Amino acid sequence: MFAMALPMLVLYAISTLGPFLVRDLRFEAGLLGYLVMSAFGIAAILSLWAGAFVERIGTRRALAALFFAVALAFALIATVEDYYSLVAAAAICGIAQALANPVTNLLIAQQVSPEKKATVVGLKQSGVQLAALFAGLVLPAIATRYGWHAAFGIVVPAAILFGVTTPCIAPRKPPGTHKAFTIPSPNVLLLRLMAIQFCVGIALSAFVTFLPTFAVRQGMPLPMAGSLIAVFGVMGIFSRITLTPLGARMKDESLLLLMLIAIAACAIAVTMNAAADSHWPLWAGTVGMGLTAVGTNAIAMSMLIRDAAFGPVATASGFVSVAFFGGFASGPPLYSGFSNYSGSSQSAWSLLIGVLLCGCLMALGLASTRRRKAQALAPTGAIQRASTAKSQEPGI
Repeated sequence: MFAMALPMLVLYAISTLGPFLVRDLRFEAGLLGYLVMSAFGIAAILSLWAGAFVERIGTRRALAALFFAVALAFALIATVEDYYSLVAAAAICGIAQALANPVTNLLIAQQVSPEKKATVVGLKQSGVQLAALFAGLVLPAIATRYGWHAAFGIVVPAAILFGVTTPCIAPRKPPGTHKAFTIPSPNVLLLRLMAIQFCVGIALSAFVTFLPTFAVRQGMPLPMAGSLIAVFGVMGIFSRITLTPLGARMKDESLLLLMLIAIAACAIAVTMNAAADSHWPLWAGTVGMGLTAVGTNAIAMSMLIRDAAFGPVATASGFVSVAFFGGFASGPPLYSGFSNYSGSSQSAWSLLIGVLLCGCLMALGLASTRRRKAQALAPTGAIQRASTAKSQEPGI
């Protein structure tokens, strides 16, 4: 859970502490999007090789590298005094983000029994929303009292502690396990799942990055705007823990992805209608996004672990992370660019709705592809069962 939480904490910390950063470092609020892009852009690029890297060095070393990268990034963020140094420090978190899904998914594939895998995936993916809860409830209070440098700095000892204790959790690397650092081609199923996660990543990152700033502009007090992220985190934890096992019991989780993404689009439509005298759309939209869009990534990771048709677990996880992080890197700059071009945030919210509707179409495509593959395999399976039954007849 903390291997998922700490690398993603940079997103929620930038979101909740954004007003402090803008005020003290004197830059435009729209530039917050490029902070997020620096981290997730690096994560997207490195995720191409992250799966092979994790399999080669083993889960123990990969986990240690993840936690120490987080410690270094937050230590640097806590000491910077200008915007460009902040961008460079945030980018280091991209290393940890690239490692997070491959190493945790590989641990689950190796050490968790099949009947418990979906539940454990949902639990570990909820670590991301644990970061949102912490960022929303704790960081603004610390920043108000001690400054935003201290708020970022408190993460460093926790990351070091987890890095030092990885030998207690992860096994040694098995001897003779080497995987070349090549980029295999993803199959059709994996490409469609990647497209879905790219769309969701765009909407989620832009929503989380600019929600508190948008809320403050509607007259919501800053501490309460930070609480929106905390509520988002609580809803996300509930979503990932409950929806992942539910998806595992379905014949095709693609249809669940379709439903969740469609509801997320409706949640953004509600959010954009907030006004100075009406803050309930902010709360309703936050709850809706937390309960739906957040759960899709956990469901996607569960699909990779349970269905070999997507490819090897660590490699497939890396590819999905490329798409998801690519979306996360693209979302805030897209939102900021559309908002600046139109002079209103309404067009930017509308853009996110359109992106999610594209995700719905991709989910329909994934469901159709999986159904066709199942139908193509059905005759082969029937022949094999008939052959087995015949071989078991007396005298054969």
